[in-house]
Amino acid sequence: MGQTSSPASFSLNLDKKSFYLFTPLLQRGVRVKVRVGCSLRSLLEDQFGLNPEYLKERVKTVFLDGKPVDDWDTALVHDGSVLALSAAMPGLAGATLRRGGFFAGMRSQITHREEQSPISPEEGWVVVKLFNLLIPELGPLFLERGIWVPPEEFAELRKSMPDEFKKGGIGSDISGEGREVNHLRGLEPPSNLSGFFLSVHFS
Repeated sequence: MGQTSSPASFSLNLDKKSFYLFTPLLQRGVRVKVRVGCSLRSLLEDQFGLNPEYLKERVKTVFLDGKPVDDWDTALVHDGSVLALSAAMPGLAGATLRRGGFFAGMRSQITHREEQSPISPEEGWVVVKLFNLLIPELGPLFLERGIWVPPEEFAELRKSMPDEFKKGGIGSDISGEGREVNHLRGLEPPSNLSGFFLSVHFS
């Protein structure tokens, strides 16, 4: 990821109505710190804490590194993996990409098959992308867990914040010293960092 060893970190408390500001970021993908080397199912259930029933009923399409996944137990998550989660999508394309769906056989050549040997679990990063109904349902979970944001996306997020979002939070600069911060719009973070660790809590 190229982030510094001591990135600036910010924990913000915002009104629920400000969640829409994070929709583009969640669609492009947010970087989340996890234990890699595990199965996709273990990541979703054990680390992200998603209910197995919710996953079965709600999460219909999963892409891992650009390929649709049918078997969550054999697909392994590696450092830098890109994970895309979607609820049911309309049309033939949605039916074809749906996990375990009737048309899944039509995409056998592009379906994810684990080709790498298992590795020992270790700390790493994955990029999580959310689509359609899963954005408002799962977005707050990942934002509260904390995401790593590149400088250009951090700057874009700051500019998009209306002035009326006045709730603040706690931040730390590169030295690790904690301090109160206003909402991101009024924040001038250090310019020499390659990224920022941001957690957002909605009330």
